[in-house]
Amino acid sequence: MKVVFDTNVLLAAFLTEGLCAKLLLRAKRSEFELYLCPFILREFQEKLNTKFNATSAEIREAVSLVREAASITDPDKSSVRVYKASKDPDDDEVIACAVAAGAQYLVTGDSDLKNIGNYGTVKIISPRSVEMLFEE
Repeated sequence: MKVVFDTNVLLAAFLTEGLCAKLLLRAKRSEFELYLCPFILREFQEKLNTKFNATSAEIREAVSLVREAASITDPDKSSVRVYKASKDPDDDEVIACAVAAGAQYLVTGDSDLKNIGNYGTVKIISPRSVEMLFEE
C-alpha cells in the first residue's frame, strides 16, 4: 500500500504521541510505503520553524527521521500537475505528490482536502481511516 502524508499529519506525528506518531512508526517498519515530495518536506520544515519555534537541530532531526520512513517522489520531474482541485494551491501540490507516487491514499487532517474524497485513483482519508485499514 502506497501512502502520502500531508504536512499536518507529519506535524502531528512529531508534536503529539498519538495516532499520527504511530502511523509514522508503521511506515518506518515498512508496514506500508510512505511517500513524500520536496514540497511537503519544505512545508514541514517551515511550519516547525515558524509555527512551533523548533531549533535548527530539532528540524534537521525531524526531517532525518521522516526521510528514514519515506521515499521521496518529485511531481515536477514526472510532469504531474494538479490545478484547482482544492481552494488552496498548496493542497494541489500535495495531491500532485500522491499522484506522482502512485499512492492509493493521501492521509490528511485538512477538511478541504478530505472533502474532495478522491482525486483519480487516490483516496483522500483521515489518519483514523488509515488505522482502520490495519484493523480489517
